[in-house]
Amino acid sequence: MRIANAWRDFEVLDASAGEKLERWGGHILIRPDPQVIWDTPKGGIWQKADARYVRSETGGGHWDNPEIEKQSWTVSYKDLRFLVRPTSFKHTGIFPEQAVNWDFISENANAGMNVLNLFAYTGGATLACLQAGASVCHVDASKGMVAWARENAALSGLSDKPCRWITDDCKKFAERELRRGSRYDGIIMDPPSYGRGPGGEVWKLEDAVYGLVSLCGKLLSDSARFFIINSYTTGLSASVMEYMLGVLIKQKRGGTLMSSEIGLPVTASGLTLPCGNTAIWLAG
Repeated sequence: MRIANAWRDFEVLDASAGEKLERWGGHILIRPDPQVIWDTPKGGIWQKADARYVRSETGGGHWDNPEIEKQSWTVSYKDLRFLVRPTSFKHTGIFPEQAVNWDFISENANAGMNVLNLFAYTGGATLACLQAGASVCHVDASKGMVAWARENAALSGLSDKPCRWITDDCKKFAERELRRGSRYDGIIMDPPSYGRGPGGEVWKLEDAVYGLVSLCGKLLSDSARFFIINSYTTGLSASVMEYMLGVLIKQKRGGTLMSSEIGLPVTASGLTLPCGNTAIWLAG
């Protein structure tokens, strides 16, 4: 497992009974996590939380302190800065375990590269690419998330770096890019496990991921450097994603494959909380 253990402004303080206790800068939040199936004692630190996200039996949920949704603050990861906003759908604007992939990008992206970041959310990977000198095409279906990513770029002093900020359906955008003859030296994708398309159609990652990787593999340039795919879907293991990259990219281009769970250290137990999977193809 690759562990995002270089944070200073974020910390998983504890995890128990379907919830995780997190420190985001000077704020402590409790959020649900379905992977936390153990029921260990919750110490007094749990009483210090500023807000807890409570799931509804009918779907969705709410913060028990509604004032938290009116607040925002910044946290840093190395030289990158991010705006944290607790939202009505539980998220805060950062998946902190993805810091391991930002570090990989920092080591493997460089000036002259053109990178496509799909399902780009609030732009953590985009900022890592820009900081490394690469140009980025940042694509997300949510206008609000693209605006949030641009705020993060400004906070990180990267607003003047070469980036196309695009609000669009990622698959349809990739299809148009292929028709236009566009090519990229690196591709990053962090697709949701489940969603609905612009026409209301149901989108499940397990059903769509092979076709999506196949499509995006055709967008790689002759000098492409990497392809990164993340998944939070329990049924889609790191090894399965690595195999897909192997048959769709490595067999044609050579290079190397790697895959692993990614996780976050838990202060109270000294153990690691698994947070998803990543597979990477890297050119030789």
